[in-house]
Amino acid sequence: MTPMADVSTPTRIPARRTASTWAVVLAACTGQFLVVLDVSVVNVALPSMRTDLALSAAALQWVVNAYAIAFAGFMLLGGRAADIYGRKRMFLIGLGVFTAASLAGGLAQEGWQLLAARAAQGLGAAVLSPATLTILTAAVPEGPARTRAIGTWMAVGAGGGAAGGLIGGVLTNALSWRWVLLINVPIGALVLIGAALRLAEGRAGDRRRVDLPGAVLVTLGLATVAYGIVQTEAEGWTAAATLVPLLSGLALLAVFVLVEARTAAPLMPLRVLGVRAVSSANVAMLLMGSATFSMWYFVTMYAQNVLGYSPLQAGLALMPTSAAVIIASKLAPRLMVRTGAKSLAVIGVLITAAGFAWQSTMGIDGSYLTAICLPGILMMGGAGLASTPLATLATSGAEPGDAGLVSGLVNTSRTMGGALGLAVLSTVAAARTGGSGTATEITAGYALSFRAACAVLLAGAVLMLLWLPRHRTPAPKR
Repeated sequence: MTPMADVSTPTRIPARRTASTWAVVLAACTGQFLVVLDVSVVNVALPSMRTDLALSAAALQWVVNAYAIAFAGFMLLGGRAADIYGRKRMFLIGLGVFTAASLAGGLAQEGWQLLAARAAQGLGAAVLSPATLTILTAAVPEGPARTRAIGTWMAVGAGGGAAGGLIGGVLTNALSWRWVLLINVPIGALVLIGAALRLAEGRAGDRRRVDLPGAVLVTLGLATVAYGIVQTEAEGWTAAATLVPLLSGLALLAVFVLVEARTAAPLMPLRVLGVRAVSSANVAMLLMGSATFSMWYFVTMYAQNVLGYSPLQAGLALMPTSAAVIIASKLAPRLMVRTGAKSLAVIGVLITAAGFAWQSTMGIDGSYLTAICLPGILMMGGAGLASTPLATLATSGAEPGDAGLVSGLVNTSRTMGGALGLAVLSTVAAARTGGSGTATEITAGYALSFRAACAVLLAGAVLMLLWLPRHRTPAPKR
């Protein structure tokens, strides 16, 4: 019989089962890699998708946002379901939905088919992602082995985001845009087989029902608000086509709050938001995500639509930017010891704002170094410095039993902020362009979106100075 790695309790694993344990780690890390990769891998393929499927500029951003909104909206539900129904079961269901949706997206013949597939991918990712870390930590005993496993998981996640542009560029250049989605199918199938054989079931033992109404309400509410924002591009802010979805989305979010206040097992316990550190850090993460998430979209479009880069060249051009966020994230814990979490978060956001201000000076004949590389390093380097202290502040303010919930909430705030920010900033860019397809007007629209994002970041820095609590990370023991 194939040896099984127990994912229900972190018991010591005998030496003869080391290979099986690291097979579990490999499955978990691969699942996380696919989830993070698909946030960014489509960016360099967007111009090709638009040409092939005749997508409008408004529809194009939904290739990104359909995934992000479904992912963020159902992520907390996915984590809760893994504890109740079993981590292996939810891992397999999430990966199965993600893989099938990737196949459907890669074979799409109409724009709406691609958008539906991306939303289904996001749903699968929301179920899959929370299960990966719980499976990993339960399979590996406490101590150096678990530390190495978690470090591997984090590095793989960061690598997925960083490699998205390059992988997307290579696949789009060598094959077609469809392969940025189809590549998930053989990988997902192999991981499904391995996980079915290697993982044993485990759950936290909590049999309370999941808050499905809450997850549906918050996802539909945010998606409807985002749709209303996008409608302003063609209809303006006072038209019924804009006001109806905006007001409907806000109404759905209000109902979500009421449901969470009344249900016995809420998706988002409102008492958690009453903690200053949790609420302030999540609002800061939402604002930062609303600006930084859109950077990848606009810089990729600028590189290909204005500077004439190929998809592969655009992916390569963003590699220093990707490296900056990884390096800064690694440096952040050490710097926090010297500066404190609050100060480092504010410094990181100000560096990011400086990068956005620099990027807003882009022109139609910009050089790689000054129009993409150096501004990108500032934008993402600052974001890497700010994210770790914000997450630390949020989790440090939570009760021990709420640590997992608050960690998921931080990721949800960042991703959902990014989706709403992209909707707003795309509308800002389109309003400046005014329907013109000239390189000069397109560049002016992108530049205005970067200035708007810079203003959001500066407002976020002020909010953080006033609202974030002080928290100094203790120096490591020698």
